[in-house]
Amino acid sequence: MTAFIYPNAKLIAGVDEVGRGPLVGAVVTAAVILDPNNPIEGLTDSKKLSEKKRLKLAEEIKAKALSWSLGRAEPEEIDQLNILHATMLAMQRAVEGLHIQPNFVLVDGNRIPTLSMPAQAVVKGDSLVQEISAASILAKVARDLEMDELDKQFPEYGFAKHKGYPTKLHFEKLTELGATPFHRKSFAPVARCLAK
Repeated sequence: MTAFIYPNAKLIAGVDEVGRGPLVGAVVTAAVILDPNNPIEGLTDSKKLSEKKRLKLAEEIKAKALSWSLGRAEPEEIDQLNILHATMLAMQRAVEGLHIQPNFVLVDGNRIPTLSMPAQAVVKGDSLVQEISAASILAKVARDLEMDELDKQFPEYGFAKHKGYPTKLHFEKLTELGATPFHRKSFAPVARCLAK
C-alpha cells in the first residue's frame, strides 16, 4: 500500500463506490476513517478478495475504524441525474454520514464530489490506499447483500449470481420477464426492454 502523506491531515477518509455498471439497484458508496493505531491486515481492492474474506474484513473494518458510513443513490436518482452525478451524490452522502469530520478525503477514481473539505482523486486507489480499500469492501458487501435480498423477491432473475451486472443471463431474463421496479430505466438495455 502506498502511504499518501498530506500536511496537517490527521483524519483521512477513503471513499469508493460499487454498482456503477449494474442495470438494477442503487449505487452504493462508503467512507472510512481508519485508526492508525489499530491496523487491519489484508486490505485491498474488494474485487480481488473472495466473498468470505470480504465479509470477514467488513466486520473488522466496522469494529476498528474510527468512523465509517454508507451512502447511496437509488435507481430513480440514477435515472434522473445520470450514473456519474448519482455516484457523486452517493459519495457526498457517505462523507456527510461520518460521525467524525475528516480533514482530507481520498476518492477512488479520477473525479471528486463536491465536499466541504479538501479532497483528491486517486486512480486505482482501491489497490493503493488502505482507507479506499476499506471503503470498497464495505460498499461491495453492502450492495451484494442488497442483491441477495432482491434475489429473494425476484428469484427468477438470478440477482444473487450476477449482482445486477449486464450478464448473458440477466439480458435473457430481462427479455423474457421484463424489468422489475428496481431496474434503472435510463440504462440502454432496460430502456429497450421497456420500449417493447
